[in-house]
Amino acid sequence: MQPKEGRKVNRSKIRVFRSLFCLLPLMMLASRVQGETKVDPKTALRMLNAQQQQFEKTVVQVTDNVYTAVGFHGANTSMIVGKDGVIIVDTLRGPSSAARALEAMRKYSDQPVKAIIYTHSHGDHIGGANAMVGETMPDIYATESFGSAEGVNEAVNPVKRKRNIRQFGRKLSPLEMTNRGVAPAGTADNDGGKGFLQPTVKVPKEGLKTTIAGVELEFHVAPGETDDAMFIWLPNKKVLFAGDNFYSSFPNLYAIRGTAYRNVLKWSESVGKMAALEPEFLVPGHTMPILDQDLAVAALTDYSEAIRSVYDQTVRGINAGKSPDLIAHEVRLPDHLKDKPYLIEFYGSVPHAVRAIYSGLLGWFDGNPTTLSPLHPRKEAEKMAQLAGGTQRLTEQMESALAAEEFQWALELSDHLKWLDDADKKLARKVKIEALRGLAGREYNAPNRNYYLSYANELESGALSEIWF
Repeated sequence: MQPKEGRKVNRSKIRVFRSLFCLLPLMMLASRVQGETKVDPKTALRMLNAQQQQFEKTVVQVTDNVYTAVGFHGANTSMIVGKDGVIIVDTLRGPSSAARALEAMRKYSDQPVKAIIYTHSHGDHIGGANAMVGETMPDIYATESFGSAEGVNEAVNPVKRKRNIRQFGRKLSPLEMTNRGVAPAGTADNDGGKGFLQPTVKVPKEGLKTTIAGVELEFHVAPGETDDAMFIWLPNKKVLFAGDNFYSSFPNLYAIRGTAYRNVLKWSESVGKMAALEPEFLVPGHTMPILDQDLAVAALTDYSEAIRSVYDQTVRGINAGKSPDLIAHEVRLPDHLKDKPYLIEFYGSVPHAVRAIYSGLLGWFDGNPTTLSPLHPRKEAEKMAQLAGGTQRLTEQMESALAAEEFQWALELSDHLKWLDDADKKLARKVKIEALRGLAGREYNAPNRNYYLSYANELESGALSEIWF
């Protein structure tokens, strides 16, 4: 498809996006056989390297007077040029990255910032605001519920911080790093949050229509990845700023760092509302903008359907009395969606989503009385050793699983052996480390890959206790 006559667009970036449409479905053929998000190591790296193109550092001219800076940190930041000022949508994680992005966008306008808009309250979208203001403080727009992004009790922040580091691979070596699924690896985070400015204009639940610097804007409250999310619509330019309710990956319906339940139905509905606007230009919270109406509408429509499909399949499994683990192994995207490049599980994961939906709707109990009061892990390990014919036989089974590259089974057996007083716990630790790295090498889901590698490194360094390795 050719851009409509008169559009000024970044043609090189359109080619990048189209190349992904051609390339990624071919690479997904291997995953159809093996399932989930594991493929052979070469294919996994090839896929992650291809996804890397989605956040190469650049400023994309979305359309006349609309620019998006990609790759200056994990998220995107955008500038809308008006008659007597500019409007900024999201401000990256900290002042240093925000300043670099603004400098790059300033080649298109040096007018003062009249407004800043936060699409939601995740730190990578709000932490650099003070680097984008001038002598006059702009209005700062956010939803009335702004600040409710995580929804998790502060009491668990210590473990969340550890899991956050693992999910994003923040301490991985350059050789281990690939990317974060919808963001580059190795971002500069030392000043994260230090540029945050409090919102001054709260957008009500029913939304808001206004004009800023001569630009007509619509603010639509749209719960999804966060409860405080909204999307921004420029009706005269047909530009949609989606925030983190859309990016080029299967959505992170659950984050393994630990999050409260993300309302999956509302997320699907919010994306459906975006699709109904039929945008000509779609600017996601992460990854490259889509600069073609047909592609933009198709992506949003498919995204909404995919989320709803996973929800509906999970609910059917629940009502059939199935456990969350069984449902997680059974749910699949519909055939016509599984190879869409914006639905490949680089960031979110269908099995993780299933378990989150189950827990969000029913809590931890799966309905099976066997799981009401399970054995202590040590007692279960002792019983497993007895079944195997003793601790030595269980150890041999663990080593055999590793040698056969049955990495998940090797992990599970190592976790049993760690509880046994007569087991070789150093060997169990070593096997777990090797199995984690074996799993990581086959993962194209970036959070899973980063978590496996990070945990392996912590085990190897002795940073984890004997109980928790």
